[in-house]
Amino acid sequence: MKKRNIFLLLVLLGLACALPFVVSNYRVFQLTLVLVYAIALLGLNILTGYSGQISLGHGAFYALGAYCAAILMDKAGVPYWATVPAAGAVCFVAGFLFGLPALRLEGLYLALATFALGVAMPQLLKYHHLEKWTGGVQGIVIPKPEAPLGLPVNADQWLYFFTLFVTLVMFVLGWNLLRGRVGRALTAIRDHAIAAEAMGVHNALYKSTAFGVSALYTGVAGALGAIAVQFVAPDSFNIFLSIVFLVGIVVGGLASISGALYGALFIQFVPNIADEISKAAPWAVFGIFMIGFVYLMPTGVAGAVRLLLARRRTP
Repeated sequence: MKKRNIFLLLVLLGLACALPFVVSNYRVFQLTLVLVYAIALLGLNILTGYSGQISLGHGAFYALGAYCAAILMDKAGVPYWATVPAAGAVCFVAGFLFGLPALRLEGLYLALATFALGVAMPQLLKYHHLEKWTGGVQGIVIPKPEAPLGLPVNADQWLYFFTLFVTLVMFVLGWNLLRGRVGRALTAIRDHAIAAEAMGVHNALYKSTAFGVSALYTGVAGALGAIAVQFVAPDSFNIFLSIVFLVGIVVGGLASISGALYGALFIQFVPNIADEISKAAPWAVFGIFMIGFVYLMPTGVAGAVRLLLARRRTP
């Protein structure tokens, strides 16, 4: 990585650390959700952007991660920080197992299978035999963690810094994964699966692992989201959440690590802006924004940023 890029990242990290002290607690909460969504979108981008497997049901893994964290905190008294890796591990196993039969499906057929998963998840969470764990339609309320060791920050600020730390770890791991042999193998499978197999790439293993890793990222995001919101309920994880995630990676930029952050900013703040513009039809305004972004930046915000930077370097 170039020194200039490292310097820019350090500046951005410094700004991110300073933001909670200059904005309101509500804005801090919104920024925490941006980081949560960025992790989820990076996970979906690993699956869709890099390996070419379309998913319309990643909201199900987000819900699974959220409920893992909530149940562990509410029923077992597990510390909030320990629920995050636990949710990631559970979702990795679930994603890998779902990815095995999904190997027989491609394109729209895989999208329909994942769509069915996203539709079914809220109903499964309401199943009466699971109510003693999931709380049924009432959901589960969990406490917001306080800052440890007497740190001079409030609960919202501490949760923001905790989420920021997890986000940095997940992005560094994702960058190392996608810039190495695994990333090249996934890209080869996406571009030409037969040629990748002929070159010695184990397509089935890589595609299933991509599903598992993608679910792991989304599960970690779900756990952090549950801790931030302090509440989980089945209707919070409907199919619209999965569609919003897909919108986020398209607007942010497919096959782009930084695109996950741009997409998270879009899905967190643009609906609020749309609601301020029109109380009567906010989602119509959101649709106009989405069409405008896709039309003006067909490679996503990350692609547009790369193009601008390349033009600046060109003498």
